[in-house]
Amino acid sequence: MLIGISPYISPELLTALHRMGHGDEIVLSDAFYPGDTFSQRVIRADGIGIPDLLNGILRLINIDDFVDDPVIMMEAVPGDSLDPEVEKTYRAEIDRRWPATPPIRRIERYAFYERARQAYAVVVTGQRVKYGNIILKKGVVPVSE
Repeated sequence: MLIGISPYISPELLTALHRMGHGDEIVLSDAFYPGDTFSQRVIRADGIGIPDLLNGILRLINIDDFVDDPVIMMEAVPGDSLDPEVEKTYRAEIDRRWPATPPIRRIERYAFYERARQAYAVVVTGQRVKYGNIILKKGVVPVSE
């Protein structure tokens, strides 16, 4: 373990976060997400919930503030519904570190999958809720001299 780094952040995830450039995206997926179908770089975080990962990740990277929609989630398919508590819980973790982040944008299921194909990595978590997937766009790390 390292001081100041969440125990939920595996060495593999820490490496991915470090290697991501600004503008790169990372998908935190629920346990049902077909990660290996949509990504060449899949990181397993079985048994870990997305809120815990968000808390750990957002201590290490910032969210891109040069784009309108740096955080994306999947919208419900027609005839289905969302549990508003899922987004509310994720938003609370985002606001804890980066409160100026724009509202989470929802996009259609297949548009989400297509966007996820372009992501730097997919982290398959133990989150077991419908529509629990979220994409984060990494920002430029502030530099102080």
